[in-house]
Amino acid sequence: MSRSTADSASSVTLPTPKERRRLREALALSEEQVAEAMGVTKATVRSWETGRSSPRGRKREAYARLLGTYGPDDAPTSPESSNSSERAAEPQSGPPSPVRPQAPARTQTHAQAQAQAQAQAQAPAPAPAPAANAAKVRPKAAAKRAAKPPKAPSPPPVITAGPARKGTPKPQERLKPVAAAAPQAAEERPAGPPAVAGLTPEEAFDALYAHAAPGLVHQTYLLTGRRRLSREAVEYAFHHAWEHWPEVAVDADPVGWVRATAYEYALSPWHRLRRTHKYPDAPPTEASRRALLTALLDLPAPYRRTVLLYDGLGLDLPETAAETEASTPAAANRLLHARTVLAKRVPELADPDALHRRLSALVTEAPTATLPAARTVRTGSERRTRTWTRAVLGVTAVLIGITGFTAATAPTHYIPANAPGETVNGVPVRGGPQKLRPEDLQLRDQLRSEPNPGPERLIPAAE
Repeated sequence: MSRSTADSASSVTLPTPKERRRLREALALSEEQVAEAMGVTKATVRSWETGRSSPRGRKREAYARLLGTYGPDDAPTSPESSNSSERAAEPQSGPPSPVRPQAPARTQTHAQAQAQAQAQAQAPAPAPAPAANAAKVRPKAAAKRAAKPPKAPSPPPVITAGPARKGTPKPQERLKPVAAAAPQAAEERPAGPPAVAGLTPEEAFDALYAHAAPGLVHQTYLLTGRRRLSREAVEYAFHHAWEHWPEVAVDADPVGWVRATAYEYALSPWHRLRRTHKYPDAPPTEASRRALLTALLDLPAPYRRTVLLYDGLGLDLPETAAETEASTPAAANRLLHARTVLAKRVPELADPDALHRRLSALVTEAPTATLPAARTVRTGSERRTRTWTRAVLGVTAVLIGITGFTAATAPTHYIPANAPGETVNGVPVRGGPQKLRPEDLQLRDQLRSEPNPGPERLIPAAE
């Protein structure tokens, strides 16, 4: 592959990570199937759909083709392609060949896609060409088909919540809003901070903090029932956002990025080991609020988070599944289970619309928590980063010093220890000279150094 082809393949525009997941599920493909088709691992496909990484080069172009977002505008401009386009532009003799429609380069929203599907389902099917079909269909089969009455157009498919449990009727509620209700759902969803061009990173972070932090504290309190933990989770999320601000600044939904981080921190099971966060705060005095919050806290953490995102914040099902790192059927089953439990605990919330209104009212309440200023959060994040960096450098220096000292003082060869013999199970020590004690060594040296004080020896003289 030439350099120009590689550059053009790398310039292919991909949809957002959430849209990649939605398009894959719309094509009824699993992560394993996409990974096998692309020649990568399942973890790589998951990182593409969560936004942690993106494909490059020819894999980027192949991934765009697989999702159906690779249009004619994204095709590489090479001399061969230009020549082929010129040849294609020339008039050809004979009947024109049918052209296969290509997928649009830009992705559509769910409301537009569903409205288009309904229009296509209600539109009458085009009449087939008689000349083309006459050569392929037998006369008897054609007569039988002509005698049958025309079928009514089938209604558009309704997305259900997934398989129900054994022994219970399958719910027929739609988990995605229809096209007519799309403007209302867009009005109910919280809007992001105003996008102002020319802001410095500090000003943009302060605007995001002022817009999202109070509401996130209230939402985290609904998840955990602990006010102190909710403030701590939001502060941690914005600390983390400022540390990764180049990534957050270009994210399509910075509020969702911070919200996911705050929810993950608040729902961590390790907080149960902390004495201050072991038990939830006192419930509110109002009976209806107390019943709803108590029922919410009795749900498992993933179910609680799913119902708050879908019925409280108004996210659609694929976005809820992506934020909770679950598949769309799993998120649908969690939502149905949570609604069933809440309906048993609070009978007046058996209707999903009533539950949606109550949770939306709780989420949109005016927050009462007092938070530190955005400048304090930024400076605290920078101070914590500097502290951890210095601590890591100090520990590394200490380890290097200990390693050098050990290498300098360690023996260069091994000296085996000569242990004295011992009696084992009544067996005496092996015979032979024993090891000399210090007293024996001293006596030996003295005998060797001093002369014998006794009488002189008689040495025979030679004649």
